[in-house]
Amino acid sequence: MQLMPLPQRIWQCGQLQLDLSRPHVMGILNVTPDSFSDGGQHNSKDAAVAHALAMMAEGATVIDIGGESTRPGAAAVSVEEELQRVVPVVEALAQYPVAISIDTSEPKVMQAAVAAGAHIWNDVRALTRPQALQTAAALNIPVIIMHMRGEPTTMNNLDQYTDVTQDVMRELSERVQDALDAGVKPEHIMIDPGFGFAKNAKQNLQLLNELYQLNQLGYPMLSALSRKRFIGAALGGAEAQQRAIGSVAGHLLSVQQGACMVRAHDVKATADALKVWQAMQGGV
Repeated sequence: MQLMPLPQRIWQCGQLQLDLSRPHVMGILNVTPDSFSDGGQHNSKDAAVAHALAMMAEGATVIDIGGESTRPGAAAVSVEEELQRVVPVVEALAQYPVAISIDTSEPKVMQAAVAAGAHIWNDVRALTRPQALQTAAALNIPVIIMHMRGEPTTMNNLDQYTDVTQDVMRELSERVQDALDAGVKPEHIMIDPGFGFAKNAKQNLQLLNELYQLNQLGYPMLSALSRKRFIGAALGGAEAQQRAIGSVAGHLLSVQQGACMVRAHDVKATADALKVWQAMQGGV
């Protein structure tokens, strides 16, 4: 592991500015019945908004709203269902001073979410759906491009790598280049190595240990390993709800290697750990 500085970059999110030279916590808001850790807990509008406000109070500067579970083996969700889950929550949160990210791969969902007040497109499928690249360019908003192979139903069978870190870097570079070729602005791109997606536990741990190498690609980085299965494996088989401390450790290691944003279920614990790290850097 090698310590790396955070990027000197500002992300404009509507009227808000995210200074990426300081670490940000992206709070996870799954408005789904079947997400792996918190499915069904926040899948009404009122419950979702209340949880988002609680995460903001705990230190989240970004709220990531997802209307489709992407856990291994998750069933597909129609565009209409995803819209019904996501858009009312965006409309309710748009009045608050927080950056709103949408965890979706569907261009129609993203278009509707931006119209309702969303700011960031977080796509686990790296803009591979039809018209996704063109839509990202037309919306002219920040986009997060994540590494994955296949789909949630098939990804666990696609973890064959020569060198997981180098292969992830190469495949991410290809997706980033496709986005640039489609007209997405380079200053709008953030990359995500895709912990837990088409990677086994050993590969995830290697990727975390070598995360600093992804800085060579030249883009800000999101680390999203919260409560993932490989964290549980490292803890001797801990279930999702018992992976908070391990997740905080993984996210802190990610920020030390240059990740400027971490996607977390346990917002306060994560934000507190990052405050201590910032204090060590003279940031308080």
